[in-house]
Amino acid sequence: MNRISVIDSHTGGEPTRVVVAGGPDLGTGPLADRARAFRERFDSFRSCVVNEPRGSDVLVGALLCEPHDPASATGVIFFNNVGTLGMCGHGTIGLVVTLAHMGRVGPGTHRIETPVGAVTAALHPDGRVTVRNVPSYRHRKGVTVEVPGYGPVTGDVAWGGNWFFLVSDHRESIEFRHVDRLTDVTWRIRQAIEANGVTGAGGGLIDHIELFGPPADAANHSRNFVLCPGRAYDRSPCGTGTSAKLACLVADGKLQPGEVWRQEGILGSVFEGVAEPATEPGVIVPSITGTAYVTAEATLLVQPGDSFAEGIRASSEGA
Repeated sequence: MNRISVIDSHTGGEPTRVVVAGGPDLGTGPLADRARAFRERFDSFRSCVVNEPRGSDVLVGALLCEPHDPASATGVIFFNNVGTLGMCGHGTIGLVVTLAHMGRVGPGTHRIETPVGAVTAALHPDGRVTVRNVPSYRHRKGVTVEVPGYGPVTGDVAWGGNWFFLVSDHRESIEFRHVDRLTDVTWRIRQAIEANGVTGAGGGLIDHIELFGPPADAANHSRNFVLCPGRAYDRSPCGTGTSAKLACLVADGKLQPGEVWRQEGILGSVFEGVAEPATEPGVIVPSITGTAYVTAEATLLVQPGDSFAEGIRASSEGA
């Protein structure tokens, strides 16, 4: 019987499962190297933790790792129902609240290593967390693709820790009651940009699609719907997606350094975003503030002989 200890939380409605014990030994090298080893050698562990029957399509996992730099509070590798993630904003907020729950961090600023670079996260006395994300930027503006069965769609390609295709000019109503329709439309958009060879810098796969519209609450600036890589939608306003949005706003002169952008998610939860200029032209350093709550402490059990020990995925059919 293998045992995997986890702590669950949610950030604005989006769940995070932090693996605190029972994970694979990935060594002590840079997080990018360990993430590659995790992806290539331990994909069954990823699937076991986040896929059914122990998880769900929407769940994001976070594997705690010893940091490469001892000055860091921890290292982390984020993953979901289809693979690893470079960075996860809501997941980092959930991670910090989980570490506080474990007594490993207190109020203050903490350095966290991810496969795409180090980020800092400040735990405030009121429990909110501000994540200073990796440098973000817009790669291409106004890219138009023909979406079969839908028509032309124009969006921006931007990096916020993951690659996004951000669309403001669309025909959809961004309301929770329309999530099935929004999921279908954004999945079609993703397939279209892949079919047309639209990528991020260096051929990076654009695996997040983000629609924007007016907010439900006038105190906020916009509402979004974000489709994640595994075809699940983000329940939160999406930290890396908000970072990509901030980069586009700054590039268009619609947001000044230090101004607060209140991004509403599909459930109405809100992240506050602020952009600072980076040293490189056209690049910003975004900070995202949100709140997370611990929801469970659990031990996942993996029994020998279980046909679905590695989780339910395409290869599980007939198991």
